[in-house]
Amino acid sequence: MLGWFKKKSGPQQAEAAETVASEQGIQLPVEEEIVVAGQAAAVEPETAPAGPAIPAESSSPEPTVPESVDAARVVTEAIAEPATVGTQDKPAAKSLFQRLQERLGKTRDALAYRLDQLFLGKKEIDQDLFDQLEEILITADLGVATTLELLEAARKEVKRDQLSDPQALKAIIRDQILAYIEAEQPAELVMPEEGPLVIMVVGVNGVGKTTTIGKLAAKFIRAGQSVLLVAGDTFRAAAINQLKIWGERVGAEVVAHNPGADPSSVVFDGLTYGVAHGREVIVIDTAGRLHTSVNLMEELKKIKRVIGKKMPGAPHEIMLVLDATTGQNGISQAKLFHQAVGISGLTLTKLDGTAKGGIVANVCRELKIPVRFIGIGEQIDDLRDFDAGEFVEALFASQADSCQFDIKTAI
Repeated sequence: MLGWFKKKSGPQQAEAAETVASEQGIQLPVEEEIVVAGQAAAVEPETAPAGPAIPAESSSPEPTVPESVDAARVVTEAIAEPATVGTQDKPAAKSLFQRLQERLGKTRDALAYRLDQLFLGKKEIDQDLFDQLEEILITADLGVATTLELLEAARKEVKRDQLSDPQALKAIIRDQILAYIEAEQPAELVMPEEGPLVIMVVGVNGVGKTTTIGKLAAKFIRAGQSVLLVAGDTFRAAAINQLKIWGERVGAEVVAHNPGADPSSVVFDGLTYGVAHGREVIVIDTAGRLHTSVNLMEELKKIKRVIGKKMPGAPHEIMLVLDATTGQNGISQAKLFHQAVGISGLTLTKLDGTAKGGIVANVCRELKIPVRFIGIGEQIDDLRDFDAGEFVEALFASQADSCQFDIKTAI
């Protein structure tokens, strides 16, 4: 996976990058022409002041706002501090994985540790072992259908290879869960050829949509993109204020009207402003709604239609935010939202809590929709771009591995 998004690189951007490099007398590597998350994390633009929110009575606002970060500036900063980039990349990657392993501790207790306890002392694979294994997998939020399919695949593997060691079952289960999670679609967000990338964020109340939007905006800004946030959740005044706070925190502009305004009109004004001012990413917040409420789901469809009429081809991403602690109810939410507006990506939050890791595999198997991000904490860097292999490795880390990690951390 190249990174969490693929950035468009036009002729002007490439020319600007080459000009800066030649003036500095430095040969520019090919990788620097396209900024991806792994490289840009250490190439942060200077502090970008947040622009003023659009007042409700103004349909065509023209506030004075800072210009977006251009390619030449990003390349200049990358060349100016090569030592910083080189010294931060490796330690950051290691600490992020360690943090993921640590935060998934409760999730791992519900699956991997229970598997270890089941296999401990077992000398053969029999029906009783499969019955206990079925209970563990179902209670780990893998779901009945996914569990039965997984066990059937395990039985075939055991029979084919004539395995008798129960410990071998853990590796089989791990590989099968990884196969479920690895979606056929690429997990990167792809920038459109022209105009801004429009992301519409949906989900039920309390899953962490607004917080996810703020963290996502921070990731784009660190990658050198100009970001506009649209406060489409007009039912809660607190949601508008929360989005404005996140905008100030990460340096993103916010388009907002007064509470109670028509969400579609707010979205329309936001798109108009974003296109007029050349914003590269527009992230739209929507009101939290029960997936079983027909009227609210119809309003969500209306917002999508308004976006499509204003900007053909948009929204380019409809991201569903799911609370991983809700278990199988999350599957129902995802299916109904997908039927209503067509989900293109998932973000799973609160995996650092009492969530059970099986929900990730179940969602991927049932919906065939890629997981873009996972939330493992409240900090701004705790929205992780999802990597299936890394997630499964952290989820199935043994008790001994975790103890070893704790000892190294303490030392």
